[in-house]
Formats: sequence, C-alpha cells, structure tokens
Amino acid sequence: MIDVKLPDTNGLTILQKLGEIMPACKTVIMTGYSTVKTAVEAIRLGASDYVEKPFDNIEEIEQMVDHLLADQGTSTENDILALAQMSGIVIGEEPDLRRLLTLAYKIASKNINILIQGETGTGKELMAHFIHLASNRNEQPYIRINCGALSDTMLESELFGHEKGAFTGAVKDRRGVFEIANKGTLFLDEIGEASPATQVKLLRILETGEYMRVGGEEIRKTNTRIISATNVDLREEVKLNRFREDLLYRLDVVSLQMPPLRKRKRDIIKIAQYMVSKMEKSFTFSEEAIALLETYEWPGNVRELSNVVKRALSLLDPGETIITLSHLPDHIIHVSHQTNDCLLDDVNLIDTSNLHLVENVSYTEYIQAWQENMLAIWDQVDIHPLGEVLDRVQALEEFIGRAYIEKTLQHTMGDRKKAATLLDITSRRLRYLLNEKGRK
Repeated sequence: MIDVKLPDTNGLTILQKLGEIMPACKTVIMTGYSTVKTAVEAIRLGASDYVEKPFDNIEEIEQMVDHLLADQGTSTENDILALAQMSGIVIGEEPDLRRLLTLAYKIASKNINILIQGETGTGKELMAHFIHLASNRNEQPYIRINCGALSDTMLESELFGHEKGAFTGAVKDRRGVFEIANKGTLFLDEIGEASPATQVKLLRILETGEYMRVGGEEIRKTNTRIISATNVDLREEVKLNRFREDLLYRLDVVSLQMPPLRKRKRDIIKIAQYMVSKMEKSFTFSEEAIALLETYEWPGNVRELSNVVKRALSLLDPGETIITLSHLPDHIIHVSHQTNDCLLDDVNLIDTSNLHLVENVSYTEYIQAWQENMLAIWDQVDIHPLGEVLDRVQALEEFIGRAYIEKTLQHTMGDRKKAATLLDITSRRLRYLLNEKGRK
C-alpha cells in the first residue's frame, strides 16, 4: 500500500520501480479526494487499485486486499471479456482498447463521475454501459439521455421531472431521470450541448445531490452516478464561454478517451464479423473486401462500419455467402483506390515488392519509404523525367498536408472549424485538401 505524497519521494515513483523489480506484486495507492486523478494515473501505470483517505471502513479495505491476493489476473481478464461482450464492445488485437477497458473496470466500482471523450461513432455509449455493468450499481437502473436531442425545457423536464402545469403540455406530475435512476447510473450523452441554464442545475446536483422538479418547490435528493460523453473539446468550450469550467471539473474526475476506428485497423474485420453475427447471419468477407475495409479511414468510426455491413448484407443475392467489393459503397472504393494509388506512386517508385507498405502505412513509414526511393532514383544511372520527380514531391506535400490536418482534427475532436483556425487556413481550404485526398 503506497501513499501518493511521501516526505522523501513520490508514490508513483515507487510504483514504477516496484513494477520493474516485483511485477507480480499487487499495489494499492492511498490518496485523498483532491488527488483522485493522480490515483487514476497510478492505475494507468499498473496499480491494482486505490483507496481514498480517511479510511472510514477498514472491512472494505480488508475485502479489497483479500480479493487482490486471491485474483491471479485471469479472473479479472475473464470478467472484462464477459462485460465487454454484454455491452457490445468487441475486443480485438489492438492494445489501446484493452488498456482502456482495464482502467474502466478498475474505476467502475468507485463512486466518481467519468467523462468519456472521443469522435462520433467510437462507442462512447457502449463504454458507459460497460462501466455500469462493472460497477456496484449494476442491479440498479441505467438510463441514457442525449443532451443535444432535446430542447432546453424538455431536457430539464427529462432530467429533473416537472410538476403539473409547469409548462404547456404538462398535464400531470412527471418523475425525471435523476429520480428514476436514484442509486443507479445516468449517462449524459453530448453533454457539451446542454444549455447554460441546464449546466447550472447540473452543477448544483453534482455538488449537493439536490434538485427540484421544473415548476416545483420541494427539494429532492438523489444518489445517481453520472457518466457523461462528448465529441467536442470541453476545455476549448470553456475558453469560448460555452461550457462552465466548474461543471467540467465535476464531470471530469476521470477521463477516458475512446480510440477512433482508424487506430484499430487490426480489429476492423473482427468488428464487422461481430456485426454480421448479431444479425444471425453466417457470411464471410472476400480478401479484396477485407483489404479495402482495412485501408479506409472510417471518419464515421464503428457506426459507419455498422451501416456499411448492413448495406452489404442487404445487397447479397439469395444463396450468396461472401461479401465482395461489389457489395461495398462506391465512396469507400473510390477513397481507398485514391489512397492506394497515391501510396503506390510514392512508396513504390522503383521496386514494386514494397506493396505491403500500402496497407496501414504510417506517417513515419511513408516518409522513410519516400526518402529511400528518392535517394535510389538519385543514385540510379538512368535519368528519370523531371516532371515525374516533381510529381513525387507534390504527392509528398499533399500527403504531409493531409496527415497534419488529420492530426489537428484529432486535437479538436473532429471540429473542422477549430482545426482550420489553428492551421490558419479557411474551412473551405481544409475541406478541399481533405476531399482532394478522397476524404468525406
């Protein structure tokens, strides 16, 4: 058991050294509430669990220690796999999602609010459901509200309930989700879309656990765990005075970042096959279709992949069992062909044996391959046409431009207007550069 703050060193330093010397040793970080983020960082670094001081219930600590001593690792892994399956999350080969689920599993039992960030369609709602299932509240209600899908009045009514006559159409008293989900979990999707007035009421309920129905005067209490999600940068929204900073601190006790599908290339086919199996179908993908799906960048992430799979299944003729290129949307084929053509031109200038670099090529791989091939051209006795050489330079410029735009879009959580401002270009220019390379 390691305290975060020590007179002669830092608890995280001890944790890291202990992990090197005794990797099998179970570790528990002891922390105050104000340093919960540090404790969560300790879990990211390999700590088994954490406890908050002061210790009100020694029996809970004893139970936690007994559980850690009894757990040899396989039971936790099996629990995570089972809960992921129940919540609809597909665990593939990519390690980032596995690490994220392990962290989510460890903090699920804590009575803290969690903010899930990520692009649209990455599965934030599935992660919220996973956390609920892994928590001590899993037998209590789990309710989801989309803050961007309702008007201000309707959202407040959904959250807090209303009294009869509070507004036009309020013909009877109605309970809100904070009342219904008491002792359970409330998932606030698109929290960045909540109005300033709603944000104030959310802040109050997070600070005190108290609220009033719309049009009511009675103060009510709730013990609801809040998991919120957003696809925008809330810190940037705070700077723009569109989101309350104090509310952000209350929501973002722990932050989880969902990886986009383009960062999970090795998982794409497994996810697609899972979607097919959910529809109780037994179809496979041709090698060409697999290569194309793994090349595409998936700006709509898992949600877009789901729509593509549904479309492909609907186009299959009776008796067909293999999904081929003919069943995939034209825009995916067009984008992937443009990407492949660009990479073939630039990665394989001399030797076509480097075709393996076309699929899942990274920024570093592309630059290195381009440099090696250009140096090879320079060293050749034969002279290449200058136009061909300059075309290679232009292609490199376009590749770097697109890559930097994509990196900026990740930074702005997909907000193209903010990305254009940071890049000091117009939104029209940004769209042109992306479309020029086959992006949506």
